[in-house]
Amino acid sequence: MTEDKKDFCDIDLYKELKRIFGFSKFKGNQESVVKNILEGKNVLVIMPTGGGKSLCYQLPALIKDGTAIIISPLISLMKNQVDAIREMTNINGIAHFLNSSLNKHEVLEVKKDIKDGVTKLLYVAPESLTKAENVSFLKEIQISFYAIDEAHCISEWGHDFRPEYRRIREIINNIGQQVPIMALTATATEKVRQDIIKNLEISDAEVYISSFNRPNLYYEVRQKPNDDTSLNKEIIRFIRENEHKSGIIYCLSRKKVEEIAEMLCLNNIKALPYHAGLDAVTRAENQDKFIMEDVDVIVATIAFGMGIDKPDVRYVIHYDMPKSLEGYYQETGRAGRDGGEGKCIAFYSEKDINKLEKFLIDKTVSEREVAIQLMEATISYAESAVCRRVNLLRYFGEEYKETNCNNCDNCLHPKDKIEAREDIVTVIELIKQVKQMFKTNHIIDILVGNKNTAIKTCKHDKLEYFGIGSEQTEGHWRAVIRQCMIEGFIKKDIESYGILKITSEGEKYLKRPYDILVPEDHDYSNTEKMESFENIPMNGENNGVDKILFSILKDIRKSIASREKLPPYIIFEDRSLSDMTIQYPTTLEGMKNIIGVGEAKARKYGEEFCKAIKKYVEDNDIEIPEELVVKSIINKSGLKVYIIKSIDKKLSLEDIAVAKNLDMDELLTEMESIVSSGTKIDIDYYIDEAVDPYHQEEIIECLKEMQTDDIQEVLKELGEDEYTEEEVRLMRLVFISKYGQ
Repeated sequence: MTEDKKDFCDIDLYKELKRIFGFSKFKGNQESVVKNILEGKNVLVIMPTGGGKSLCYQLPALIKDGTAIIISPLISLMKNQVDAIREMTNINGIAHFLNSSLNKHEVLEVKKDIKDGVTKLLYVAPESLTKAENVSFLKEIQISFYAIDEAHCISEWGHDFRPEYRRIREIINNIGQQVPIMALTATATEKVRQDIIKNLEISDAEVYISSFNRPNLYYEVRQKPNDDTSLNKEIIRFIRENEHKSGIIYCLSRKKVEEIAEMLCLNNIKALPYHAGLDAVTRAENQDKFIMEDVDVIVATIAFGMGIDKPDVRYVIHYDMPKSLEGYYQETGRAGRDGGEGKCIAFYSEKDINKLEKFLIDKTVSEREVAIQLMEATISYAESAVCRRVNLLRYFGEEYKETNCNNCDNCLHPKDKIEAREDIVTVIELIKQVKQMFKTNHIIDILVGNKNTAIKTCKHDKLEYFGIGSEQTEGHWRAVIRQCMIEGFIKKDIESYGILKITSEGEKYLKRPYDILVPEDHDYSNTEKMESFENIPMNGENNGVDKILFSILKDIRKSIASREKLPPYIIFEDRSLSDMTIQYPTTLEGMKNIIGVGEAKARKYGEEFCKAIKKYVEDNDIEIPEELVVKSIINKSGLKVYIIKSIDKKLSLEDIAVAKNLDMDELLTEMESIVSSGTKIDIDYYIDEAVDPYHQEEIIECLKEMQTDDIQEVLKELGEDEYTEEEVRLMRLVFISKYGQ
């Protein structure tokens, strides 16, 4: 261990990070994880999808002597990761995979590169690791460390248990080299974590648990219409509003997957199905077409997603709510893995839950209890009126302390609530009076006074509660019953086909009731037309980009990807293209300053992009002085990016100026430079407080009518006594962004 520390303590990790990966800083716990593995320590990494798990083992593997063994159950993911590492380093044999997809000749080539010391990362499936010939081979080579991805598969308490994972420690012991072990997973409860540590025999491991919050993801749950036609129209409209963006639609059944994929194709949307019922070749082809951007949408069951490393999925739609919140988190986690925009829309209805409940009847008592608990957590999430992040993170044992995440439906459009203490007491007492023998709809019929056959047969029209709630809608009483379930006062008895039962908590509440708010307009049973998707925020880091140039660069990337037979995101990620539209690099030196662009990628692909950017800059008269690009690109472009991102976050201009030690005049000058270069900024949030509404209209009208936007000329026309220079400069920024781009 002392040897390791001596070897690696002087390495400039930030320099290596920038040189290889093109990043100037680490994410979250990445730096600590890398340092520990370089020092020969065992580590357990709990990091959500999109948190940067792969870099935790890729960087130290490229630095340490020997070959790192990466154990992963996802064969389809191995090739993507191997391709990505090769592109970053421009060394073909630096990464390999060893699994059942290779023929004998290919296996010999892999082993030769490893023996020759070329290969730094070897990806293996656990099944391949157990083969005697592979164990014998690994005994002969120098192993730097083991990285066990999807480590939750070790635990029987994990959501994706794989028996072959339980043998990994046995095989490592058999190979016989004393090297550090890194275990990585996106989700793991405390019980699963302890099982991983125990099974891998790494009780001394440093444990790193990152936040499960994905701030760039927008979460929304929408009520699902009773008829498929209305829902399909909403989905088509959403996809068209997000044209040319990659998306996944999850359905619970294979039949529905096929139907939706066919329906989208009939409406001129490039879509393909993916489910376990398709043969392996078709599944692989459909997945490849999605990764290569030959299709925009994959319609899939939960079988899809774990085996891809596509960072630029921009939306995930759940046609049906998943059976568990963990499944929901994993599936929505496929969106925005690059930190950019990610919209997560789920459609929810009580009918879907009722269907799932019926499937539980034939399960064993223990299986049913677990499934019910998972389902109740999902229902609570879907029907709750509080911040989606509060619910989601609490499920994973993390407290979200913000009062408003500003990036979910419940925070952006809070639902009206009413105090419902008396109504909750009424519901519990009524359930008790009818001997806890009836379902939700029957209870509601009694409350609103529906004298149907079932009510008359049971003589429930004679009860004192009959019609007691007739002044309220059925939707209101459904919301009250739902809130009772969320609070744990009542529960559905699945074995008795959904009959409502009172819990011990419900009995306690009857004795000492207290105020509880119920979301009045939160009725998931109605089928009114849903609102437009246009109000969903543009989250992530794609705001403020030059959309025309972004489209040009995306086409170039697609062309190179087809030529190289690689996924487009491996050439450059979306965030790299976005950064190019902000910095306008026209030289390879400038290209190296783009986020996610290392030296090897800049050399290999930079020239084609620089040429296109230079032509675009010239055609559109965008002024980028040579000295700015070469001499002060880091400081100037860094300030420019900071201003744009701060405005995207709706920070006040005063706060932005203070943060960068600028006065308001200097900040406005920088902002004028940004908009004159062709980048739009939206400062409406600031204008409304800083400039009188009447002045706003007058200045805009003046700018429209005048042949010049010279500040002094505009002030002269408006009247210098009434208007200030700062007001005019601010409104000119708005005018150019809205009308001059």
